[in-house]
Amino acid sequence: MIDGLLINAGIIAVLMLGLCAIAARIRDVSFIDAVWGAGMAVLAVASWLQLGEPGARAGLIAGMAAIWGLRLGLHLFTRWRAHGEDPRYARMLGKAKEQGRYGRAALTVVFGPQAVLLFLTCLPAQLGVLASGDPAPIGPLAWAGAALWLVGMTFETVGDAQLKAFRANPANKGKVLDTGLWRYTRHPNYFGDTCVWWGIWLAAAEAGALVAAISVIGPLFLTFTLTRWSGKPLLEKGLVKTRPGYADYVARTSGFVPWPPRRG
Repeated sequence: MIDGLLINAGIIAVLMLGLCAIAARIRDVSFIDAVWGAGMAVLAVASWLQLGEPGARAGLIAGMAAIWGLRLGLHLFTRWRAHGEDPRYARMLGKAKEQGRYGRAALTVVFGPQAVLLFLTCLPAQLGVLASGDPAPIGPLAWAGAALWLVGMTFETVGDAQLKAFRANPANKGKVLDTGLWRYTRHPNYFGDTCVWWGIWLAAAEAGALVAAISVIGPLFLTFTLTRWSGKPLLEKGLVKTRPGYADYVARTSGFVPWPPRRG
């Protein structure tokens, strides 16, 4: 497994260096968000390809990670193409762009750290696949993980589609989406992401206690990021200040786990 992880680390390093060069050329790193999901799909498939005779569980885990990563990557890539540079990255690298050191800053501030975090978050898929050579059937724990993954994919896919349709209607400009899945959680996409990766971890855990113990860092970090660090807190901090009615939406709607809205 260690050799497989080293190969994957080399793959992600080369990928990130190449994409960083592109970002330096176009002076925009915003597509890194799409690389987050797509990069994990690459690592999962690369792990599967390293097995001479992959077992059924390896195919399940690689498939779950690849489907999730490719969907998310395509969604975020098309959003970037439609809306252009993300204001977050513009603020983060604005001074570097003015001073002519954009490429170096893109590598040290964005692509380098993202490569490390992506690799660690994807450990359940990588180790789960690498430890599942033939024979490795799909057992009860892996099936439970697949069921949780399906719940997550549903929330994430439907939530993103509802938000995209809402934003496409000019009449909704400046309004708050509080229907559909967004009526029950302020972040159905984040909740979905979390379910997906805990599901993949459950499937990987069937390969043994060591795999489970090492790879749990992935879903733990992702959950912390989405709920306590750069996901929900950062996004809501800006929306409460700039979006009329968002504070009321926060007061009545669950912040993460879907739940019926509170009555005012």
